[in-house]
Amino acid sequence: MITASTPTVFDIRLPSSAAPGVNPYSARGLKGTLSPIDAAKGNDKLRRTVNGTLIDISAPQMRKYSLEIGGSDQAPPALDGLWVGMAVTVDCHVELAYLTAGGTPGRTPVTGSTRTEGAYSYYRPSLEMLIVDMQTDSDEWTASINWTISLEEV
Repeated sequence: MITASTPTVFDIRLPSSAAPGVNPYSARGLKGTLSPIDAAKGNDKLRRTVNGTLIDISAPQMRKYSLEIGGSDQAPPALDGLWVGMAVTVDCHVELAYLTAGGTPGRTPVTGSTRTEGAYSYYRPSLEMLIVDMQTDSDEWTASINWTISLEEV
């Protein structure tokens, strides 16, 4: 949901307040990748039985997401005061989907983000995450600011 604190569907805030939010002209052209954390993916989490059947040996409690998000715009994002290891709430702009009949969202949906098309429901997850990495750079000639932030679900 686009609000006064964020001009886009993506939002990031500290648990104790609404800050830092997403400032105007910092998140147009937003790109994001939602993927399983390293502890929940990879060939080391899959094994073959003696009969050749492929099985998943990953621990269910490791089924968490990582989020890589970035933008390229005219203004720097409100990253000042954010540091690696800080806990934040992220209203993700990447949607997840599930079969509506008998299904439920796997994460808490961002308020107002749920929609249904045909047999499927779509929503943007609100995730409690820790900041893993972040960077911002500036191209003076084109007057553009590029930034990325990497997060992992707690």
